[in-house]
This record gives sequence, structure tokens and C-alpha cells, in this order.
Amino acid sequence: MIADLRPIFLIVGMLIATLGGAMFLPAAVDFLADNDDWEVFAFTGSITLLIGLGLYSGARGTSQGMSTRQAFVMTTSVWIALVLFGSIPYLLSGAVPTFTDAFFESMSGLTTTGSTVITGLDTQPPGILLWRGIQQWLGGLGIIVMAVAVLPMLQVGGMQLFKIEAFDTAEKIMPRATQISGMLTLVFIIITAMCILAYTLAGMQISDAVIHGMTTVATGGFSTKDASMGFFDSHAIHIISVAFMILGSIPFILYVQATQGQPWKLWQNSQVQVFFLILVFCTFIAWLLNNSVEDTDGITRFVEAIFNVTSIITGTGYSSTNYGQWAPGANAFFFAIMFIGGCAGSTSCGIKIFRFQILFETLKQHLSRIFYPSGIFMMRFNGKQIEDSAATAVMNFFAVYFLLFGIFAILLNLTGLDFLTSMSAAGTAISNVGPGLGKTIGPASTFQDLNDTAKWILSAAMLVGRLELFTVLVLFMPRFWRT
Repeated sequence: MIADLRPIFLIVGMLIATLGGAMFLPAAVDFLADNDDWEVFAFTGSITLLIGLGLYSGARGTSQGMSTRQAFVMTTSVWIALVLFGSIPYLLSGAVPTFTDAFFESMSGLTTTGSTVITGLDTQPPGILLWRGIQQWLGGLGIIVMAVAVLPMLQVGGMQLFKIEAFDTAEKIMPRATQISGMLTLVFIIITAMCILAYTLAGMQISDAVIHGMTTVATGGFSTKDASMGFFDSHAIHIISVAFMILGSIPFILYVQATQGQPWKLWQNSQVQVFFLILVFCTFIAWLLNNSVEDTDGITRFVEAIFNVTSIITGTGYSSTNYGQWAPGANAFFFAIMFIGGCAGSTSCGIKIFRFQILFETLKQHLSRIFYPSGIFMMRFNGKQIEDSAATAVMNFFAVYFLLFGIFAILLNLTGLDFLTSMSAAGTAISNVGPGLGKTIGPASTFQDLNDTAKWILSAAMLVGRLELFTVLVLFMPRFWRT
């Protein structure tokens, strides 16, 4: 049994140690700002680093590979362990009053959801604000690597469609999977640096630019201000944010291919093409809804429409205005688009564009067979034939996704939340978007006022949604644990 856990301990220990090392950055920032919280981060970072190195050292020397079962356990274990250790600074620093709040904030950060229970962000110490940004940045990077290296192998929710594309194509670029991860990390760092520079040139203070740069590219949505991006009241900053939220929602393996002399892969990818079409269409709808608002000029209405649509579809969760107060139907519109998500292999959340493409191909094939029973119709994605097993996996994902959404909504309603709050909270959590709808958890509010039971339910929903449902659910099947 211990031998079976060694590969898991190796990966978990390495990532815990990385998280512990990252805690020294906010420690240094608080120390330079003469804030006593530097001691919290230094202490927590030291403990986390030692525990991570201990797990890693104890598991070193294992030569065996990782089985599919071990990969499932490792993926969920990593996320839970990182959330637990990442919650400690919130609690010890006094940023939140309870462990429930600390766990919720940490889960929201690492899953790049962006829902928050912290109020008074404008006056929070710089270390806590930086830690929130670091968590989302590391979570976004982890999702990219997981989408390329783990989920295709586990064949979760149709992700096997990207196994050949992710590994065979990448192996033609570089010989080893570790080098692929290295290139993905380098691209992620470069795009983040570009975003930070753009925000700085647009007028943000460097501290705000760094944190927003990390959370924008990670499509996380944590801000340094209670008013989120609305605080800056700048068309330039909002458009920059739109551009980099989109860059964070495109498959990062395409950027790697572009750096290796294949830039056409970016615009030839059907998933990217559909993603942009959906953004354009939904922006137009949002502009119509916002067009009924008085005392707002045309440019502002357009910027608010494209910013908030991009933020919700990509799962970033920034807000520039309370779009719930737009024309009738705005709440229903934003509730619907929060499920869409960006492209597979990006930092984005939600159902993902490729699954909607597979759904369309499946329906088209079914209708064609009704009209032409003797015909032979092939389903295709990105120019390649879709196997029936992949299409079935995607259909199962849709069914389980909305089943879980309904279950989480009912559970939240049973805790005392009203219908709108329950529905939007369940949707925003399982889709890892951030803000919900209504007065309690809307774009102008936080999740602080929710009861503890609701926060634990939402934490579970965030984890399940971020890890593509089946990665977590399979662990609850007795058959999975049989030898």
C-alpha cells in the first residue's frame, strides 16, 4: 500500500514545497511595508516548505510509473492539500475570522474561481493581497499543465480528444513531457509579464498591476479593490483586461506551437474560432441589454458589455458595473453564459467550448440519421473524426454537470438561501466564475454573509468543477478502490 502511495507523495510533496516557497514573497512584501503579517507568511512558509520537502524526500527513488488510479488520487489530493496549506495565512493573519472562511478563500483562489469572503480589500495588507494573486496564478498554471499532461490520460469528460494533439504534437516540438511543461510555464510567465506591463502603462500602480496581471491571465478574478475593476474607471484598463482574459482562455499548447514556427495553429483551431464567435455574439446581446441604461455614453456601454461578457464567459469574474441592474433579462443572460467557459487546455473554467462543439456534432449526426437512415455520417472535431467513446464521454459530462448543479442548488436552498442566490451560487461555483447574482452575492457583493454550511457546499462545488467532475467523483465509487 505504501509503495502505491510513493508516486503520489512525490508529486504532492513537490507542489506543497513550491507553495511554501511562494509564501516568502508576500512575507518579503509585508516586511518591506513594515507590516507584522510578514511573520505569519514566514512561519507558514517554513512549515509548509519543510513538510513538502519531507514528503518529497521520503518518496524519492521510486522508479515505478503512475497508474491511472494513482493519477486520479494524486490530482484530487494535490488540490485539497494545497488548499489546506494555502488557507493558513488567511486565518493566522486575521484576514478572515474562521477556518471555514479561510478554506473557502483558499479554494476559490487555487481553483481560480474568484469568489471572496474578504471585505475591505482596499485597506488589506499588501502581503494578503499578493498571496491571493499568487494562489490564482499558481492555480491557473496548474490547470494548464493538468489539462495537457493528466486529463487526456484519464479520459475525463472527452479530454481524450486532446491526447494526440497535446502529446504527439508536443513531442514533435520537444522530446520530453517535462520540457513541454517548462515551455507552457515560460509562455505563462511571458504573457503575465506583458499583462503587468500593459496595466502599468495604462495607469495602474505597480502593486495593483502585478496582482491583477496574475489574476487576469489565470482568469481568476481576485482584485485588490472591493469594487473590482470598476474601481479604476478606465476604458484602457478594461480593454487590456479583455485582451488578456481572452489570451488566458486559449489553449496554451497553441502558443508553444506558435513559438516553434507554427503561428497559424492559433487561428486554424476550430475551438478558438467558435470561442471568438460566441464572444462577439454575446457581447452584442449584452450591448443591447446595456443600451437601455440612461446617462451612459455609447463607448462606455460597449466597453462595459465586452468587459463583463468576457469576464463571465472566461470564468474570470471581474466586474466593472452591476450588470444585474441592466435591462430586464440581464440576470438570466449572465446566468446562462457563466456555464460556457473558454477553450480546453487554457486557464478558463466552465463546460468548455469543445464540448459544445461535440454536442452540436452529435445532434447533427442524430438528425441526419433520422432523415437519411441508410447514410453514413462522421462526427468531426478540428478536422479529425470523433470516436463514439469520446462523444459519449462528453454527453455524460453534460448530464452529470447539470445534475450536480441541481444538487448543489437544492442543498444551498436547504441552508436557507433564496432561489436566485442558490441557483447562481451553485452555477458560479461549479463553473468557477466568481460573482453570482442578486443582492447577496452579486457583482457588487461578496460571499461573506453566507452561512458556514453554504460555504462548505460551495467549496466542494468549486473543487468538483475545477477538476472536471469525474476526477473527484470516481473516488467515491467502491469499485475504484478494489485491487
